[in-house]
Amino acid sequence: MHLLAFAGACVLIAMVPGVSTAIILRQTIRSGRGGGLAATLGNETGILLWGLAAAFGLSALLVASQLAYDVMRVAGAAVLVVMGVQALRQARKGAPAPEVATAPGRRAAYLAGLGTCLANPKAAVFALSFLPQFVPPGQEGPATLVTLAVVWVLIDLLWYGLLIWAVARAADWLGRPAVRRRLEQISGVVLIGLGVRLAAESR
Repeated sequence: MHLLAFAGACVLIAMVPGVSTAIILRQTIRSGRGGGLAATLGNETGILLWGLAAAFGLSALLVASQLAYDVMRVAGAAVLVVMGVQALRQARKGAPAPEVATAPGRRAAYLAGLGTCLANPKAAVFALSFLPQFVPPGQEGPATLVTLAVVWVLIDLLWYGLLIWAVARAADWLGRPAVRRRLEQISGVVLIGLGVRLAAESR
């Protein structure tokens, strides 16, 4: 019962658009399924690492230290703003044809997903406060928290995989220069907005 409740909560969380959704969709539009999947794997690697940190109490250090939290918050905001500015510059130049998801391109997409997740202190705080709520009585311990983190990652992978598939299905329309330019503008504004919001937020 606890696991079913946890899985349902993970589905609802995955469906709420946020930084991860913006990064993954942008990489999918730019580089197709390969880029989107690489960004998803990077994001889920970050979530798994935060889950492990929560399981072994490392996230508590971040929660306890206001300075560490603020440093990560500003760094994460800077990453998002830089990516947003890059998207706006690309839109101004005129969006090129969709890129082929080569190995270097997939690596960059993976690092974009991983970096934005790890640089977001809210992800650490959320993992620390979210996962323990679904630990069955009498089963407290790192192993249970790690299991929940893995379930969280698997559900995320399924949801983002569906999103990537849907975007890839519309590749012909999304690949039009005017549409790609508008999408770059939208993603740039969204990323900058998310970065500014993260920088301005307190705990």
